[in-house]
Amino acid sequence: MRRGALSGTQAIAAAAALIVAWSLAGCTVGPDYSPDAAPTPTHYKELKGWKTATPRDGFDRGDWWRFYRDPKLAVLLKQVEISNQTVAAAAAAYEQARAVIREAQAALFPTATASYSATRTGTGAKAGGAGGRGGTTITTYNPQLSAAWDLDVWGKVRRQIESNTSAAQASAADLANAKLLAQAQLAAAYFNLRTADSLRDLLARTVKEDQETLRITQDKFKAGYCPSPGGANCVSEAELRSAEALVLNAQAQEIFVGVQRAQFEHAIAMLIGRPPAELTIATYLLGGSVPKIPVAVPSSLLERRPDIAAAERTMQEQNALIGVATAAYFPDITLTGMLQWIGTTPFPFNVANAVWSLGAAGTETLIDGGLRAAQVDAARAFYWQSVATYRQTVLTAFQQVEDQLAALRILKQQLVKEQAAVKAQRDAVRVFLNQYRAGTIDYTTVVTQQLTLLSDEEAELTTRQDLFLASVSLIQALGGGWDTNLLPAQQDLVKDISVLPQY
Repeated sequence: MRRGALSGTQAIAAAAALIVAWSLAGCTVGPDYSPDAAPTPTHYKELKGWKTATPRDGFDRGDWWRFYRDPKLAVLLKQVEISNQTVAAAAAAYEQARAVIREAQAALFPTATASYSATRTGTGAKAGGAGGRGGTTITTYNPQLSAAWDLDVWGKVRRQIESNTSAAQASAADLANAKLLAQAQLAAAYFNLRTADSLRDLLARTVKEDQETLRITQDKFKAGYCPSPGGANCVSEAELRSAEALVLNAQAQEIFVGVQRAQFEHAIAMLIGRPPAELTIATYLLGGSVPKIPVAVPSSLLERRPDIAAAERTMQEQNALIGVATAAYFPDITLTGMLQWIGTTPFPFNVANAVWSLGAAGTETLIDGGLRAAQVDAARAFYWQSVATYRQTVLTAFQQVEDQLAALRILKQQLVKEQAAVKAQRDAVRVFLNQYRAGTIDYTTVVTQQLTLLSDEEAELTTRQDLFLASVSLIQALGGGWDTNLLPAQQDLVKDISVLPQY
């Protein structure tokens, strides 16, 4: 009988070992991931006149703002990664995604618990009483160890780990995208601030020019000499007041630019995570030319855009969840074990009082009213939704690149014409002002030409501003200095545990 009991124990242990080996080498249900093709053109429509980037002169990782050669902009943009709160939130979300992977990994291992109880019982006429006749008091100690292992025979847990790992990679891409977006917003605010400085400088020069016209008008009015009433040398009080109003209006516009500048400066402070009171940016005019930005072939965009990478990783995340839902069709196999001692001594434990058990159980749902089928269908629908989102993200990326390429090309042509118009109009104002000073034309002609010049100069400044903003948008559309090689690898996100299956 004793030998038979031993053989039974060995048989149970052998069966358990066989089940464990089967679970570790077991199948993983559900479809294996293969990324769906994205609609990728062979060339950019708006690339005419652009130099195509080669592997050597493409974007380096990281500091894409070096193209502008602006030290102040570089200092501000580097602070985004350090103290921008939106980026900090995205970084925390990534750490959370990494922790979720460890949560899923824990399901691959058995759980063990330990307990220790002590019970004091008394029997007899005076149970447990001191000096009671016929009564007995016994203290029983019961230490116990128990373990349970839900075997991942069908790969449900492994598919969940695969899904969570892809989600963590998507979160890492979201973090990179948050950095790029915040940096692009800061660069745009920076160039808008420089534009405000340039506009204020332009209006200050306009005030001086209008004041010179006002001085000439005042001299004519004070002289009161008018050989031919209504002629060019005659200046009425209305014209004098009009000249004064022109100066005041230009001064008012110059003052109002301060509101815009302050708001852009406040926006920059917010983007670097500082209160507006702690940041003051010195006045600096919008100068120089827009840098030449190398543009690689369209297919490289799939590797350089963090939002595209996030959408692609989400596809694998949803694909793995199909396997998780499919695994519900198969039985759950669980190993359980227990070892305890029951005795009257707290320690050491008496081996003769040991009680143990080892068991295996399989549980299968026979009728669920179509629940599992609905869950698999829902998982597949989520996957196809992620495929559509991925493809739409790719299409949007190509649209954004084409938009900014077209904007830069057209705005450069526009700027050449506007610069020529400003030069011609400035020459015209100089000629007309000399004629007005000589008394050969009237005041209205001069005012009209001066207003036209201001309008042309503002249009030229706006076009230069749009060019810089378009260059920032193009760099953002190209993914900045990021590429998919910066994503954490799955093997780095998953713990190096020997029993983990290879994906």
